[in-house]
Amino acid sequence: MPTSNSAPATWTRDTHGIPQIAANDIAGLYWGMGYCHAMDRGLQMLVMRILGQGRAAELLDGGDEMVEVDRFFRRMNWSGGVEAEARKLRAASRSACEAYCTGVNARFAEKTPWELKLVGVRPEPWTIEDSLLLARMTGFLTLAQSQGEIERLFVEMVQAGVSDAHLEALFPGCTEGFDRSIVADVVLVERIVPESVKWGLGAARMMASNNWCVSGSRTASGAAMLANDPHLETNRLPNVWVEQSFRWPGGFAIVMTMPGLPAPLVGRNEHLCWGATYTFMDAIDSWVEHCKDGKFRRGEGWVDFDRRDETIHRKKGAPIVETFWENEHGVLDGSAEGECHALATRWSGADGGAQSINALHSMWTARTVAEGMAAYAQVESSFNWIFADSAGDIGYQMSGLMPRRTDDWSGFAPRPGWDERFDWQGFVDPEKLPRVHNPAEGFVVTANQDLNHLGEVDPINAPMSDYRARRIAELLKERDDHDVESFRRIQLDTRSIQAAEFLEILRPLLGVGPLADALRDWDCHYDLDSAGATAFEMFYAELLVEMFGPACGTEVIEHLRDGSGTFIDFHQNFDRVLVAESSPWLGDRSRDAVWSAALARVVDRTPEPWGERNQITLTNMFFGGKLPRFLGFDPGPIPIRGGRATPHQGQIYVSGGRLTSFTPSLRFVADMSAPELHTAICGGPSDRRFSKHYKSGLEGWLAGKLKLRRPPS
Repeated sequence: MPTSNSAPATWTRDTHGIPQIAANDIAGLYWGMGYCHAMDRGLQMLVMRILGQGRAAELLDGGDEMVEVDRFFRRMNWSGGVEAEARKLRAASRSACEAYCTGVNARFAEKTPWELKLVGVRPEPWTIEDSLLLARMTGFLTLAQSQGEIERLFVEMVQAGVSDAHLEALFPGCTEGFDRSIVADVVLVERIVPESVKWGLGAARMMASNNWCVSGSRTASGAAMLANDPHLETNRLPNVWVEQSFRWPGGFAIVMTMPGLPAPLVGRNEHLCWGATYTFMDAIDSWVEHCKDGKFRRGEGWVDFDRRDETIHRKKGAPIVETFWENEHGVLDGSAEGECHALATRWSGADGGAQSINALHSMWTARTVAEGMAAYAQVESSFNWIFADSAGDIGYQMSGLMPRRTDDWSGFAPRPGWDERFDWQGFVDPEKLPRVHNPAEGFVVTANQDLNHLGEVDPINAPMSDYRARRIAELLKERDDHDVESFRRIQLDTRSIQAAEFLEILRPLLGVGPLADALRDWDCHYDLDSAGATAFEMFYAELLVEMFGPACGTEVIEHLRDGSGTFIDFHQNFDRVLVAESSPWLGDRSRDAVWSAALARVVDRTPEPWGERNQITLTNMFFGGKLPRFLGFDPGPIPIRGGRATPHQGQIYVSGGRLTSFTPSLRFVADMSAPELHTAICGGPSDRRFSKHYKSGLEGWLAGKLKLRRPPS
């Protein structure tokens, strides 16, 4: 139902349940955005805030698992300094954020989620500082976090005795100049590989994404077009994205937002469309600190760490006091008491947020690709932004605070913290980051690949593979009359260039057996009925162990394969070794011998269709699959098409001890010849289980359909 006439905005729902918000000015739009966020995703917002504050054990569940969650968030300290950061908002941005908070709190005054009432939580008012906290969380979790974890894996490989030659083959150019003796001496408290398999914690949930834009010379309408499908964890309800549409005098916007963030993140206005993927920029570094009695070595002297004591309260049980040690290199992994070498780690966006909100605020009325590029270049987190405007221009801009480092350090391998040469020297000018405006080929594709060649600096050390980007480019080049339907088919494409290239090597080795038969004539598509896709994944899993197990330990590789996202997110590094005819990782064996040995382990197995193997259940974010299935909180199991290297991403794997996924959380396509947007979302507008909009978009998303969204009337 519409908001009362006294409110700064009114809202209705379209046929898909998506809020249509109308206001007389931009501040009113923010009020409506906040009100509808709290109405549709209030539980999601409040739980995220509780987690970010490190209060899950205090407010939700006092068990040991929640205490560990709180330790992580207290360590990151994203709520620290948010008051000072809020003062950096420009006047217009601050007014907008205040209007957003007022809208949120207006809705919470009317109704709060019953789930929180069950655990005795009475929500505190929403503040600008809360939104800044969520902005920091969103920029790090599953994004910058992945870079930090591959760098931590490098350290653990060094300590496990993996040779320099092996490391250079796996991480070419990243190992130059590092001091092995210093890295080997580091005491690691948080580990990627559990001690039980000789090397804690599994790698976190990661992400991938596709987007592309094309000029009018390649479209049926003659206008520029854009497509985006962010790949995030989709096996939870509600979805991370919130669809909303806005109208104000003189303009409209059809956008996707995130609950708690007052910003039009991706989507379009009347003149400009924009989308995002993650860059894998190296914006997180570690230094080896020489610690002694609460101090750290600096040159030839010693300096006191900043000591931060955090009290974690529990619903049941005594409070726990955690001590964190910090310096300009970040938070120490461990204790500075006694004497040791330990890692301090810093993420460039940890203290930000205001600059990003200032940039995003301008997108309501931006008209040109050039305006969009200039605005989004200021976003502090690392994203690939693409643009298409009504004049026919297209463009690409990388964002993110890229540290300026000494010329002989990429940022990948840790450096000694006592040597001031390795301190960050501010951040790189965004105009030096990868970017392009109206490229000659008439299109831009980003799919988490290495895009360093488009800039004056090299922000990416460990990209994902270029398989998806190459496949999308292939399909874009096939015709010059693209339309919404052709873009939709590209988003659904399941052909794996990775598999095709591997099969060129593998087919002569296949021999006889059910798995070999499934691979012999496979078309390299990860369709639901494909036994070949399953067969390839079975072989690939064994190949990882056969190639990397001798140097790292079989148990280690099996854990990384079965309990982390390492071989999914950074498979290009590993694939480079797997297909090489000469490599230290081969030892005294040939490549064919290694591949044949891996094949022999599985050749007699009968692979089931991919849709039987690759399935997810969408679990409710609050109850986590603990309620009886007949209540309908957790739809599934659902078969998912696609694999790690296909445009339609379909990765399901175990990470941090639980099943997770990254698949297209959202799809959208824009043809700038018409004032509309075509979208699909995994889930629905609401986080309310008993709302008809809880999973109203799921059927269309699974079928690969796009719904038509027009501006509010």
